[in-house]
Amino acid sequence: MDRNAPKLVTVFGGSGFVGTQLVQLLARRGYRIRVAVRRPDLAGTVRMFGGVGQVVPVQANLRNENSIRRAVAGADIVINLVGIGFERGKQRFAAVHVDGAAAIARAAAAAGAGSLVQMSALGVDAAAEVSAYARSKLDGEAAVLDAYPQAVIIRPSIMFGQDDGFFNLMGTLARLLPVMPLIHAGTRFQPVYVGDVAEALLKAAEGEVKPGRVYELGGPDVETHRDLLRRILREAGRNRPLLPVPPGLARFGAALLGLLPFKPLITADQVALLGVDNVVSDAAIKEKRTLAGFGIVPTGMDSILPTYMWRFRRNGQFDRENGAGDGVAA
Repeated sequence: MDRNAPKLVTVFGGSGFVGTQLVQLLARRGYRIRVAVRRPDLAGTVRMFGGVGQVVPVQANLRNENSIRRAVAGADIVINLVGIGFERGKQRFAAVHVDGAAAIARAAAAAGAGSLVQMSALGVDAAAEVSAYARSKLDGEAAVLDAYPQAVIIRPSIMFGQDDGFFNLMGTLARLLPVMPLIHAGTRFQPVYVGDVAEALLKAAEGEVKPGRVYELGGPDVETHRDLLRRILREAGRNRPLLPVPPGLARFGAALLGLLPFKPLITADQVALLGVDNVVSDAAIKEKRTLAGFGIVPTGMDSILPTYMWRFRRNGQFDRENGAGDGVAA
């Protein structure tokens, strides 16, 4: 083995929203990168993030431990970004977030990887009693640390960025619906920029923070669910009233949506999550287990959301350039 060769990093879920940001950072640092995904034939675009042969998609299924071991073989660094927002078929929370994460940790330890980074989600400890998703994420953290005690756990809040799931979805609803459904209006959130999360993942992988710890990542702004929807309406230039929806009714509607054969708009589990504050804990702040611990100044929504939320305005970028269409929520 060439000791002077660039280090090898295996990134599980490296073709997703966070993964594509991270892979670009890793490539710029000169690493060789395996992007481990279930369908490498659909992840070919990640190759363009590096030089010829620097980024390679490989097949791995978190329900198949042999494929995990093959993806990790020879890796110096292992990063797991895989997560699912709802269950369907064989893709169950326990299978992916617990058993799959544990299998990656065991494979990383057996392969002698120098570091392991596991991405979880902010607030899973507080929400574990009401949400199967949160409970599985929390159990997954414990399973990872049991198999690889020096792993670094990263818990980001709701993330924003060009292709995010939350703000783009809400912008689409603002464009299509006459009202904006509001569930658990007072729940607090601390959205974090995906670029800051990717940078934190890189620094964790490179050993710039203490191993064996859980880090909570939130942005500079703490806003209630109501305030977030109002912000989204401003960015989308839409004047829509907010319609409070009782949680019980929301859960019933979500359960009905879950019976349909396509990705649900929201699940009953996600309704429960909306009722739990999603902010960095006081303990994490005191112990600098936040972005501050990585030496990262958090990026605010004001500087990022306008760069892509204009697409939901009536006249797109022209509204943005002319300052038109600045509707606000009622």
